[in-house]
Amino acid sequence: MTDLRLDPFTLATFAPADAETCGYDRAAQAVGIVHFGIGAFHRAHQAWYTDRAMAAGDRDWSIIGVSLRSAEVAHQMNPQEGLYTVTERSGEGAHTRVVGAVRQVLVAPYEPEEVVAALAAPGTRIASFTITEKGYCRAADGSLDPALAGEDSVYRFLADGLRRRRDAGLGGLTLMSCDNLADNGRQLARLMGQYLQARDPALLPWFEAECSCPSTMVDRIVPATTADDREQVAEALDGLRDEAAVMTEPFSQWVIEDRFVAGRPRWESVGAELVSDVRPYETAKLRMLNGAHSMLAYVGLAHGHTYVHEAVADPQIGKLAEALMREEAAPTIVAAPGQDLGAYANALLARFANPALNHRLIQIAMDGSQKIPQRWLETLAANQQQGRECPAILAGIAAWIRHLRGANGPVDDPLAARLAEAAAGPDAVDALFGPAGVLASAWQPDAPARSRIAGHLAA
Repeated sequence: MTDLRLDPFTLATFAPADAETCGYDRAAQAVGIVHFGIGAFHRAHQAWYTDRAMAAGDRDWSIIGVSLRSAEVAHQMNPQEGLYTVTERSGEGAHTRVVGAVRQVLVAPYEPEEVVAALAAPGTRIASFTITEKGYCRAADGSLDPALAGEDSVYRFLADGLRRRRDAGLGGLTLMSCDNLADNGRQLARLMGQYLQARDPALLPWFEAECSCPSTMVDRIVPATTADDREQVAEALDGLRDEAAVMTEPFSQWVIEDRFVAGRPRWESVGAELVSDVRPYETAKLRMLNGAHSMLAYVGLAHGHTYVHEAVADPQIGKLAEALMREEAAPTIVAAPGQDLGAYANALLARFANPALNHRLIQIAMDGSQKIPQRWLETLAANQQQGRECPAILAGIAAWIRHLRGANGPVDDPLAARLAEAAAGPDAVDALFGPAGVLASAWQPDAPARSRIAGHLAA
């Protein structure tokens, strides 16, 4: 065992036998993508797909990652010249791949000019995003919140980069969202348009004519990497340390609206699905997978569990997860041709039960105010219109209210203070979900729903 860190030299020198490598000349691959939000999910998903596409023969799609706030990922990856590992775990074992798609990581607050220059570079053709719901800087009504969309927002960097491209006579970019925001491409186009209308209206017609914003649906479970995980990766790398290692499951899915203005990698050659309409897949993922995940998180924590596989193995909670997917979410989804929602539910239950992932419930419980509207409230509203109840989701809502009251420790949510105040009183349901509630929506709790929630809270 050595105490050396993973980088191109040590990888070539030690050539670990237990890890797969990318197999292409990284130095010969030019940058084609600038990605904002280079966290663990991006590294296990889009960068992993791009790496394998380049290994299959695609050229010039290397990635420059951008962190909008923290320098942590830059400190992990830059000393390794962008190299990192993706380890797929299941009950049958683990497989580690060294991924070479990322060239470097920029930290936007400290390197703003470098970020703009990367966007404006002639070789850049795609700007992509995994910035989560918070990063889109939306107000309560879904419009752009000018107070949030300031100089440190993604919109500022995009506007500066696109303006520089226009002034240089270059073409536009494809702006591709790779996160769980519903209808993410159209949302991004609308919000970017609002930002330009307010800050640089002369750039707006060029943006609308030269750029595209395809929607995508992304799916892969990526738990937070632990110190023990890094030790196991070091064993697979013959002692080399990887500070940027990510752990994930064997399953992955990426459904992409095929609408690109300047080309794209052949992601379909390595498993992505290129379609004309992402919405059926996105809706199924949000309401079935993500909806069940949030329910497992809050109810599982309330029952003393730590990991997803423990919660779904609990007979009472496992039945709730299955009911939520099959009886509450699936009937509200208009499936695409060939999309089998029953088989999807089967696959999700099997994935949740994977004991090798150790996916922490408290990680899923973060930012509930940003997730619950599309994961639960839309399903509740659709069922309410048809006169159907949703006992599994209502059990989740009751557990979320307990979570907001501090049952699981400090609440990690951008609206934590408002939510805590709303949840503390005897009229918590109205304060959270009523017409003037923090999460007011098309769903309005009726008497049976209130009774179920109250019963869970009392118990």
